Amino acid sequence: MFESLLNRFQLKFKDRIWAANVLAESLKDIIKKETRNKNELVVLGIPRGGVIIASVIATKLDASLDIIIPRKLRAPHNEEVAIGSIMEEGIAYLSTDLVKTLAISSEYIEKEKAEQIEEIRRRTALYRQQQQANLQSKSSSQSTVIIADDGAATGATIIIAARWIRKNHNPKKLIIAVPVVPKQVVKLLKNEADYVETITTPSTSSFKSVSQYYQDFTEVTDQQVIDILSKE
Repeated sequence: MFESLLNRFQLKFKDRIWAANVLAESLKDIIKKETRNKNELVVLGIPRGGVIIASVIATKLDASLDIIIPRKLRAPHNEEVAIGSIMEEGIAYLSTDLVKTLAISSEYIEKEKAEQIEEIRRRTALYRQQQQANLQSKSSSQSTVIIADDGAATGATIIIAARWIRKNHNPKKLIIAVPVVPKQVVKLLKNEADYVETITTPSTSSFKSVSQYYQDFTEVTDQQVIDILSKE
């Protein structure tokens, strides 16, 4: 009964900034317990929309801001469906069940991996132009790291980002902060982080896309990301 009422009166965030402020308030108590100064807390935004979320959280929590750039691997004939994700080094996460269900060939997957690695390299070169500091200098085993995005449909990009952070930086604590995540995906994310903070967790049946949970989900541009990072 309660679930049907939630689906009927669907929560919508005003915009990414509004959602990020709510997340930041929710994170304050746990962060106070884990960190003592700015150098011990790093917030990583996943471009593009996640950078807006991360920027607000970093400001509210007096943390360092940086980016991490995973890319989803798109299903054939439907770019909105993620069959997995990849980092620039070629480290990949694949939804084996989805690959099998859609009968996706290994040739397609390798081609898609190559395309997404090129896009990661393009974005890295573009976004880093204005930013001297980087994750390598900000993060350490003494840091608490927050990975932020504006929503997760399958969780693929967040999962590969979390695994990359664990492997390369081994943070003291890893937190995932995302405004909207389907319930089933929250379970997956909890396997990758010490803590997952969300605002709304709709049922898988009612979830169609991240954008349906925002009144304003205007596409974020490369220039907006550059402008945010240049202030760091």
